[in-house]
Amino acid sequence: MPQNKKERAIFAFITVFITVHAYVFYSLYVINGNTLMALAKKTSVISAINSLGGVYVFGQYLPIWVVVIVELCFAYICEMLIGQPFSFKMACKNFDIKKTDPVTFETAVITSTVAIMVPLMSFIASWLYYPYYMGFNLFTLLANWLKLICFNFPFAYFTQLFFIQPCVRKIFKTIFKRN
Repeated sequence: MPQNKKERAIFAFITVFITVHAYVFYSLYVINGNTLMALAKKTSVISAINSLGGVYVFGQYLPIWVVVIVELCFAYICEMLIGQPFSFKMACKNFDIKKTDPVTFETAVITSTVAIMVPLMSFIASWLYYPYYMGFNLFTLLANWLKLICFNFPFAYFTQLFFIQPCVRKIFKTIFKRN
């Protein structure tokens, strides 16, 4: 797929762009939707978020678009510096790229990326979404991190494997007009 640094950066941006939007939706609607609606006494998640003044991030309420931009920046940096290089190395440790079926090798890269990025981004999210109004406690942070990993790992694995990466590869092939 990507053959040079520019292409890898574009591939990573497309991946992160789609992934961050999926995760913001998943986090706000699926994981925290009922809590947000109960807290704001509203019948829809978006009206609850609007009535609360946004999403609670790093001790203050921010609009959803700010949350998306913040997560996009963190995810892109982590993907470029850690996710891409280490997932490829992990896949190469177990499979010979020249002898392995391309679908199997891509699946190994996707699985490795999920194994790296889920704990990393969950840790960042634990800091961003920590309930600072209750005071800071390291054990609460670690418990929140573990909870996020448990919620995010299955979602990440299946969405990356069956939806996001096939979509990203199709977009990438369309942009660079490759077979």
